[in-house]
Amino acid sequence: MKPISSLRISMALVALLACATVLYGKPECSGQSPDGVKKQMAEFFTGRLAGEKGVFEDPSPVALADIEQERKAVWEAWKEANDGFEEEKLIALEGLASKKSGSWKLPEELEAGAVMPYYWGAKGEKPGNGYPLYLYLHGSGPKAHEWSAGITLAQRFNDAPSAYFIPQIPNEKQYRWYPRSKQYAWEKLLRLALLSGEVDPNAVYFFGISEGGYGSQRMASFYADYLAGAGPMAAGEPLKNAPAENCRNTAFSLRTGANDAGFYRNTLTRYTQEEFDRLQAASPNGFVHQVELVPDQGHGFDYSVNTPWLRQYTRNPHPRFVSWENMEMDGRYREGFYNLLVNERSNGDESERTYYEMEIDGNDISLRVDLATYEVTEKDPRWGIEMKFAKSYTPATQGKVTIYLSGELVDLDKKITVSVNGKPAFRGKVACERRHLVNSCAAFFDPERLYPAAVEIDLSEL
Repeated sequence: MKPISSLRISMALVALLACATVLYGKPECSGQSPDGVKKQMAEFFTGRLAGEKGVFEDPSPVALADIEQERKAVWEAWKEANDGFEEEKLIALEGLASKKSGSWKLPEELEAGAVMPYYWGAKGEKPGNGYPLYLYLHGSGPKAHEWSAGITLAQRFNDAPSAYFIPQIPNEKQYRWYPRSKQYAWEKLLRLALLSGEVDPNAVYFFGISEGGYGSQRMASFYADYLAGAGPMAAGEPLKNAPAENCRNTAFSLRTGANDAGFYRNTLTRYTQEEFDRLQAASPNGFVHQVELVPDQGHGFDYSVNTPWLRQYTRNPHPRFVSWENMEMDGRYREGFYNLLVNERSNGDESERTYYEMEIDGNDISLRVDLATYEVTEKDPRWGIEMKFAKSYTPATQGKVTIYLSGELVDLDKKITVSVNGKPAFRGKVACERRHLVNSCAAFFDPERLYPAAVEIDLSEL
């Protein structure tokens, strides 16, 4: 167990008393000028953008009254680092009807010769919080036709005001939206869109049709902490590829034709419906969903009802109940989810997954960390598609995780308690430090998730 120790808290208090200079209107202990601190943060962020590992070490304390000011300073340093980072940026956001497009070259080591064209445009007048952002993923027909159909549909959907990012698949021979090369694109989109000032960070939606439905269903689970909602259509993934638990705080819509039996899409959609119904019955405040087999329809049906349903919902970036099965997608895991950051996974290989469940009640935090194992209970005899599963859970005894904290989650002026798998892991007040703000920014690149405090857990020490 490695919570923020009493020794570290004592050292932080001593350092606070020794502060001699002022940064952003508060005590500052590094001896650097405000410009020097900002430069140090920007240099760290530039290194992270370039793929460097490591963490920001500055333990300077942050007073509760100064957290918002420090958040602004950290975000400005992040923005400065991104502005100076050499890469293909998003093109300027103009009217969607102009069909203005750009392109990104994806990393060669992830997908050889992959260039992703995209449309980037808006409809309606920009709201004060920024446009809701829709990522639309097309189906697996000839890519030029599918891409053109995508922008036509986007202009027709009744979801203005909105901004749309509509990519074209780079290579038809690699017609999947979830591999690591595409993950690179989606994370770049999120990073640049959240920096742009054009997009509401709490109104991001992923959706798609057919192959794009499969992709958006997977990403609904993989990136749920960024999303207000997700809306795959004419698809149906086995739940192992898209665990419903991860969508506890994300509005989820899946609509498939009742007669669409190709690759068992209707059957798998029904299994997804049953699972979301089960989870919502157990947790009535979570798992908002609309999963429907559209009567008398096949692979094509009315797609226009999807985005108007999604736009009803906005993201809560600070849920007090989080469930997360850290699934691998194309051999890659997420490093964090909402306010949890994985320093060391509990599962040794892909035969198991680490499942985290965090609940906050007042200043009491309960964290469950399990190893989740799948057993196939139904397999299709023709293609060998694994259709249905039974899951079992075993408490994890190793692994490291950081629980990031903020005033939106707990009262930072009072003591907190943390229990992990029923065992006491921490009790006391947490220290607010600049390093947590910087490291959480580097991890999540999300203006809504800059955390001033943290508790570090090592399960092997419990």
